[in-house]
Amino acid sequence: MALEAILPVPVLVVEDEEIIQLRLRKILTDLGYANDVLLFAKNVKEAFAFLEQQPISLALIDLGLPDGNGIEIIEKIRALESNALILVISAWSTQESLFGAIKAGATGYVLKERDDAEVLLSIRSILRGGAPIDPFIAREILRQIAASEHEDAVIAPQSSEAEHNLLTVREKEILNLVAQGLSNREIAEQLFVSRYTVESHIKHIYRKLSVTKRTKAVSTARSLGIL
Repeated sequence: MALEAILPVPVLVVEDEEIIQLRLRKILTDLGYANDVLLFAKNVKEAFAFLEQQPISLALIDLGLPDGNGIEIIEKIRALESNALILVISAWSTQESLFGAIKAGATGYVLKERDDAEVLLSIRSILRGGAPIDPFIAREILRQIAASEHEDAVIAPQSSEAEHNLLTVREKEILNLVAQGLSNREIAEQLFVSRYTVESHIKHIYRKLSVTKRTKAVSTARSLGIL
């Protein structure tokens, strides 16, 4: 039987950036979904409103939302529908984000910076019973496990360590380029990613550092010893 004949519906897409909403709509229609079974929410409140109206079979969820965390939505879906398929599509690449999403009930986790083909493959994997985890996150977790096995018994200052690890490797890389005066377009070209991926990372950097400007993000990171 063709995959298109057994596509679970309806589909809830929770994403606050319009350009990524359009991107996910195209991926889903390429997969065989009709537009009338796709529900789009920009925040936690809108997602909860959809969940109150009808059961959801497949959900694509961003974690960093304007009014909360996508994990709240995952927990709500899982409480209402134990068989729902839930794929996190987020710019957050930390071990904590992954574990939090999986614990809440997510079926898989992929980074926004992946190209359309990779996101589509992750959705296909979910539909076929898989549990895809983004390779970057998987490698990072393995690296951290390996590093923890070689830790000395030296007790380092915990606060400075926590501050240093506040940003992901990718976020530090992007913030370094911001500090050099590069624009989002220039950063995207240098890192071979799309501009909206860079913008998404910068948005999360702002949230983590509690700032709203590029210059403030750089100065705050320097004061914390991150840069």
